[in-house]
Amino acid sequence: MAPLLFVPNKTLAPPILHARHRFAPRPPSAAAFLRRFFPTRPPAAKADLLRLIADQGRGLETQSAPSRLADIISCIDALAAVSPGADTVSDAAKLSGTWRLLWTTEQEQLFIVRNAPFFRTAAGDVLQVIDVASGALNNVITFPPSGAFVVNGDIEVQPPQRVNFRHVFGASLAI
Repeated sequence: MAPLLFVPNKTLAPPILHARHRFAPRPPSAAAFLRRFFPTRPPAAKADLLRLIADQGRGLETQSAPSRLADIISCIDALAAVSPGADTVSDAAKLSGTWRLLWTTEQEQLFIVRNAPFFRTAAGDVLQVIDVASGALNNVITFPPSGAFVVNGDIEVQPPQRVNFRHVFGASLAI
């Protein structure tokens, strides 16, 4: 479900001095009316990136396709250019939360996802749980119905665009 966006209501017109109704509301334009009910489209670069990674098995398929990797990296760069100077990494409110991995080049995570059948299971969601306020980061690879591989660590935000991760608590596997 898309997040809801609440914006201040700016549809009141200035007072009409010669009219009977001093604060008559200005009727919204059709475009403004529709924007209230339909979420905005993602930037084209984001749509392109999601299209490019859709069939890449979280990055497993990309390992043997250097041209696809180049296309994905190019899309990532284009997406970053859409909002230059945006502080999306060190802003705790934007960074903290549970994130689902869609694609990566990180070899250790891809190794576990690729070799899950060795443990007679399949990898489920791959998550990263970030809590900037407490300096915690957990990487979680789920193995449905009830297993998980969890790596706990600390993070340190270094503005404007860097987050350092340190593996500190060990890893646990429950299948």
